Parts: sequence; structure tokens; C-alpha cells
Amino acid sequence: MKSKFIDRLDNQKKPLITDGAMGTLLHERGITFEHCFDLLNLEQPALVAEIHNEYIQAGAELIKTNTFGANRVKLERHKLGNKVVEINQTAVNLAKRVVLASFKDVMIAGDIGPLGVPLAPFGRVQPDAARQIYEEQIKALASEGVDVLLIETMTDLYMLREAISAARNVAPELPIIASMTFPRDGRTMLGDPPVKVAKSLSDFGADVIGVNCSGGPDQLLQILRRMQHAVPAARFSVMPNAGFPEQVGGRIMYPAGPEYFKDYALAFWNAGARVIGGCCGTTPSHITVLRQAVDNAPENSAMSDISVREVIPFEEQALADEKSRFAEKISEGKFVIAVEMDPPRGFSTHKLLAGASLLADAGADVIDVADSPMARMRMSPWAVCHLIQSQFNVETTLHFPTRGRNLLRVQGDLLAAHALGVRNVFVVMGDPTAIGDYPDAMDNYDLVPTGLIKLIKEGFNAGYDHSGGNIGQPTSFFVGGALNLCSSNLEREVKLMHRKVESGVDFFLTQPIFDPQRAEAFIEAYQAVYGAIKVPILAGIMPLVTIRHARFLHNEVPGISIPDEIQTRMDEAGEQAAAEGAQIAIELVVKLRKLVQGIYLMPQFNRYDVVADIIEIIK
Repeated sequence: MKSKFIDRLDNQKKPLITDGAMGTLLHERGITFEHCFDLLNLEQPALVAEIHNEYIQAGAELIKTNTFGANRVKLERHKLGNKVVEINQTAVNLAKRVVLASFKDVMIAGDIGPLGVPLAPFGRVQPDAARQIYEEQIKALASEGVDVLLIETMTDLYMLREAISAARNVAPELPIIASMTFPRDGRTMLGDPPVKVAKSLSDFGADVIGVNCSGGPDQLLQILRRMQHAVPAARFSVMPNAGFPEQVGGRIMYPAGPEYFKDYALAFWNAGARVIGGCCGTTPSHITVLRQAVDNAPENSAMSDISVREVIPFEEQALADEKSRFAEKISEGKFVIAVEMDPPRGFSTHKLLAGASLLADAGADVIDVADSPMARMRMSPWAVCHLIQSQFNVETTLHFPTRGRNLLRVQGDLLAAHALGVRNVFVVMGDPTAIGDYPDAMDNYDLVPTGLIKLIKEGFNAGYDHSGGNIGQPTSFFVGGALNLCSSNLEREVKLMHRKVESGVDFFLTQPIFDPQRAEAFIEAYQAVYGAIKVPILAGIMPLVTIRHARFLHNEVPGISIPDEIQTRMDEAGEQAAAEGAQIAIELVVKLRKLVQGIYLMPQFNRYDVVADIIEIIK
């Protein structure tokens, strides 16, 4: 049976007009951003009702309930987790009373926003848990009789899939508007382009494919056109911000006034939008001009003559010239945590940055960015280091292999890294090209790792290049070297470590350690020959994921040996192997803590959520 909402979209010739922002108007009327806006349904219902009524009088045919953040995750931040049902049900009844008092035919959308935490593997919320959280909110909204569910401002396509699945589970009779938001580069936060989003939402079963928030009408018009071209038979909605937000005098301002929206109403309509409204910064005045533009235009109106600008490219902020904070933490004797990340194979960094954000929030002291791991083609790591440092309050360590670089490239790359704000470098030989994507690629090198460590410490950090030429001013690199505490050739590895110490290395990162006793024996062997180790060591910790993963590492990766006891634990864990691998990692940290000054975590298969949990337990 077709719903009233779908019947309205399919049979009326002109688009349906929705309301605009709720939070913007609440803030303008004295509610601080620290306050829970959703709680106002209970605390100040007259204020919420007043805003609903203003939008109805402006011409909105669909109003959104004041429940954008009324899910358990967000409400628990305000210690309101026990009020999910009450807040949502009250919001619907409040909106229904306003509609009844208006004597107008206005429908109600149950407004559902993001959880505010990312979905695994880039966050710690598993899909099943996310779906259950959405089911709780949606069931409450549906029980009071909303006409449609609006799942909006979503940044993760797969989180939106779980929300749609939740709606189908508990309220299969309700139509769904599923709406994504896009940063200024025109892709979602995880790098999905509009075409993929539109096709995916269609496959997920959304009744209306939406785009909202983002930079403003101009950007959303371009995204809408791409979506409509990808799925021409679909229904679409568009609800832009009133321009890109700006901070003026401590307040968030939106530059796009109501008249600016007027021309875009017709452009959205022409581009396939059947639902048009507003998001952040929009007011009843914006909705009034949308209403007038649609009402005064003839059916099947041609697009208005507007100038459509290109989407503004993402611009990176230059980093200040700073010393290494990682070095400062080590010098202060703090137990530090480094985490390794691999650059993407393509040019999109959205998923990597989502993982970096999670790790930074969890408390990682530094993120290590590998360079062509396993000799496979990847984005240049210094670009990734710069992006991470530009967007998050965490430093990076640039992995810097000498293999495949001559002296000119080595020095040029180091200067580029320093100019981009990278202060920590980890010098290694690098994997041979024979094992990677391009086995016939050049594999030569002019410097071994000990030579490059010496060049950086005695040359660049003193203001000179390899030939003795002045580079203008000294660099401030903090230089790491590789170490294998569980080497099968203990005597050779001890001598190699000492050469790196004499070359001036500042810290060591080790291969993954699964046998703390062997690591302790190595340290004792070094001290017996060369005395106390004065260079800090970060012990490599690799959380195992499956028994197959453990056996592969043990049998096929040089330098890694996993005791039978650990392999047995992973085998017996069965489906809980990943959790067991994390527990083993934590136990190894406890045993190694007396020997080293930090750990170097190596996530497997992009399981940043597992590593984040380990970091918080260690912290």
C-alpha cells in the first residue's frame, strides 16, 4: 500500500517543500550548543512548537521532528540514555499538535541523524550494534505516527545502510529518505563519490535518495546532477546549508541569504529533486522564497539562469615549523605509543584519514606511515603524513627506505618532508622490488640505513647536504632505525644495532615481538658487549586476527616467530580469534613494558578499531 508521502511525490507535478534548520533557530533564541537540543521537546516544548509553526506558515509541507540527535549514543553524552523513547515520542506528538493547530495538510518526518561515532573498521561500533541503536529510535518515532523517516547528514555510506536496515526491520510500512552529506571535495568522508552513493542507496532500498548539509546550494546542485544521472528513475531530495559556515566574532554564520535560494529552487527541481528544503543556517525566510519560487513557476519549469561554480577544492593548512613533540615525550621518559598505517593504493585518502582520526582520539602519540610496504605501489607517504598532521592533533613518522633512491632523490625527499611539517623519519632499507608489483623495477641505492642516519644527523640537522653544501638552515629531524629483537642471528643483529647507535639514531622500532624472553635475551647480549642501551626502543606489537594469519606470519614472513602457545590460543579461539589476538597483544605489552620505552602497533587488515581499544587499555 503506497504511503501518503510517496503518493504525494508521485502524483503532484511540483516538488514538495520541507522546513529548514531547527538547531540554527534554537541557538539564535538563546540555547547554547552545549545543551541537548532534543531534550527541549520535554523542557521547552513551546519553543520547539513555535519554530515548527513558523516553518508551516512559511509554506513547508513537511516538517522534521526535533530528534536529529535523539539516539542512545548521543543522548548518553548528556546522561539521557534512558530517555530515548520519551524524547522521540514527545517530539512526534509535539509536531502533530502544531500541524493540527495550523489547519494545514502538513506531513511529519521522523528526523534521524548520525550516531556521532564511526562504524568499524574505522570506529568501534559494529554494524549489528549500530542497527540496534537505530531500531530503538525508529521504533519510538514510528509508534507515534510519522509519515516518513528522514535519515540525514550521514557521512558513512555503510552506517546509512544499517539505519535503513533498522527502519525496514521495525517500521517496514514507512518510506525512507536517505540523505548523505559531502565535504568540499565532493566525496563523502570515506571517499565515496556521488555516483556510488546514489547507486548504493538505491540498492539499499531508500525510497528517496537525498543530499543535505554540505557547502551550500551550488555544491549540492552539482552533486544532485551526478546522482540523478547515475540513477535516473529514482526520487531525490536536496536540503542545502545556507552556504559554507564561517566563524565571525565567535558565532557561526551562514552567508547565503533567502534570495540566493530562490533561483536554486528551480534548478534543483529541474535536476530531479522531488523534495526541496534547507539544512544548517536556513530559516523560515529561506523556506518562504522556496515556496514562492515553486508556486510561481509553471509546471516542468526550465532551469533558472544561474551561474554554477566549481566545487571549491580542499585546501590544506600549512604547518608551523615545529620541533618533534614525539621526541619531547621520549626525552621526558613517557611511555609512547606509535601506530603504523599504510598509504592508499589510489589517490583517495578519506578512509585512511577516518582511521587516523580514530587513532588520534584513542591517544596514539604518533602515526607511522609506511612507504610502499611489501614493494607494492602506494601513494607517497610524505603526502599522507602532511594530510594527517594538517587535520588531526597527532604527529607522524615518515618511513624512509633507502632502496630505490639515489643521493639526489634521498635529499630532495627529505627536504620536501621537512617543508611539509614532518619531523620524525624512520630509516629502513626497504623491501626488495622482486617481491612486489613491479619485480623488474630499479632496486639500486646509494646509501644503506646507517649511512642515511648519519647523513641526517650530522648533515641535514647541522645545515649541510651530503657534499657539504649549505642548505640554508638546519633541519630538525628525529631519526629512527629498525631493530629485530628476536633475530635468528643474534650476534649480527647486535653489531648492526650498535652501528646505528654510533651513527646517531634517536630511537628504534622493532619487528613484531611474540616472545618477550627472546627480546630480553637480546638486550642482555647487547649490554654485555656495549654497555647500557641509551637509545629508546619501541617494541613492535602486531595484533593477530585469525589462526591462518598467525601461521602465515610464522612460516612465511622473515624475522617473525610466533610461539606454539600463542598459535594454539588463536586456533582454540575460533570465531573470537580477533578478540583473542587483541588480548595477546595487551599481555605482550605488559611483559615488555619493563624493557622498552614504548610500543609500535601494527594493525592488520585496517582493524583500527581493535588497535584503538588496545591503546585505551594501555593508557
